[in-house]
Amino acid sequence: MGGRKNKKLDLRNGIFIVGEGITEQYYFAHLKQLRKYNCSVKPRFFGKTSIDEISRTVSKLLMGGVSVICIFDADVAARDKVENEKLNKFKKKYQKNNLVTICDSLPSIEFWFLLHFVKTNGLFVNSKSLEKELKKHIPNYNKTESYLKNKTWVEQFINQLDFACVNAKEIDQTQGCSYSNIFKAIDLLEK
Repeated sequence: MGGRKNKKLDLRNGIFIVGEGITEQYYFAHLKQLRKYNCSVKPRFFGKTSIDEISRTVSKLLMGGVSVICIFDADVAARDKVENEKLNKFKKKYQKNNLVTICDSLPSIEFWFLLHFVKTNGLFVNSKSLEKELKKHIPNYNKTESYLKNKTWVEQFINQLDFACVNAKEIDQTQGCSYSNIFKAIDLLEK
């Protein structure tokens, strides 16, 4: 009999990375290749534009008993009360689940990239101002797929990964400044 086969999710690999967009997807795909990380970075786990969608994907993956790293920007939640409530609910739901690692960045993942070059805890009010600062260190950086799919942009700063982790860990997130929790993903992947 003809027809499409249902694709089964291969849960042999114990760490799955779920995220918002193509920047996160390509960054972690390149890290996986360059650092030989043992994780799954698949396009179908990205492009989740809301906390609700990410939460549904996480729930499905957890049924397979795998670890899940959630990568997303917190800028919308910072300026929208409803999204902020959803984010807090999501964090609370998984805060004691050691199979889920939540790695949000405010305003965006570009702050994580910036931490590879400078130690800062300033508040970037939006991604545009942050990207302007990042371009001082990665002049050609842009968020187009044609740029992101080439691993050379990650190769430019991968040697400063430890510096970024130290910088991110030292930020006091209670002070209303920009932050990134992506160091938690790196810590897990480096084990």
